[in-house]
Amino acid sequence: MTSWDPEQYGRFAAERARPFTDLVDRIPLTSPADVVDLGCGPGTMTATLPDRYPSARVLGIDSSPEMIAAAEPLATDRLTFRLADIAQWQPDPVDLIVSNAALQWVPRHSELFGRWVAALRSGGVLAFQVPAGGQGGVQETIRSVTRRPAWRDRFAPVADQPGPRTASPVKHPESYLDELARMGCVVDAWETTYYHVLHGADPVLEWFRGTGLRPYLEVLADDAPARAAFEHEVAVALRDAYPPQEYGTVLPFPRTFVVARRDV
Repeated sequence: MTSWDPEQYGRFAAERARPFTDLVDRIPLTSPADVVDLGCGPGTMTATLPDRYPSARVLGIDSSPEMIAAAEPLATDRLTFRLADIAQWQPDPVDLIVSNAALQWVPRHSELFGRWVAALRSGGVLAFQVPAGGQGGVQETIRSVTRRPAWRDRFAPVADQPGPRTASPVKHPESYLDELARMGCVVDAWETTYYHVLHGADPVLEWFRGTGLRPYLEVLADDAPARAAFEHEVAVALRDAYPPQEYGTVLPFPRTFVVARRDV
């Protein structure tokens, strides 16, 4: 299992928080009693939910021991965290299931919707956001480097693992709408592209060092020269694709949002 680095992931915390906030702002609930955040990461955004919903009990779930360890200090009497695999999670009745930038790591995640919707109380909501099109531009740039002769064989073990490294499991918003509407949900689905202005040396590389680059870097963890060479090649490719300007480097960040309310 690939490990997560909460500190690296949190380097762009403000930018990563925007889609979560925009998602939660569209949830048509005012006083849910039980809320679950699937793929809670280090818990920083999950920790905002008890303030938004003062009567709620909030549970954050993540499959990364490192992320759960980072989240635990945020726990309170109404906010708890649990180490668990999203795909295996068996929900109790809840009012709100939210997932922020996590389902792209779960193959065939829409097959789980039936179980999750069935766990929602009447009027309950399933809300999630994922990279639109698998964050195609950056991921394709990274993949173009991994397919070079020097790296192709070394990365073969991770090529078919879950996540947005190869073909993305993320669907078009219309597909999500259709699936969830057929389950008796009223669905609000949309796409947004954020244009983040990043600063520092190779900021796009630094952003994805905490997400999409992790599996490749772990393969090279015990080979420092190879890791440095690979990072250099990725950095050059990303600089070409996202050239720095005098004011910073622009990273287009397309996201798909879905808010589905159980209407039965």
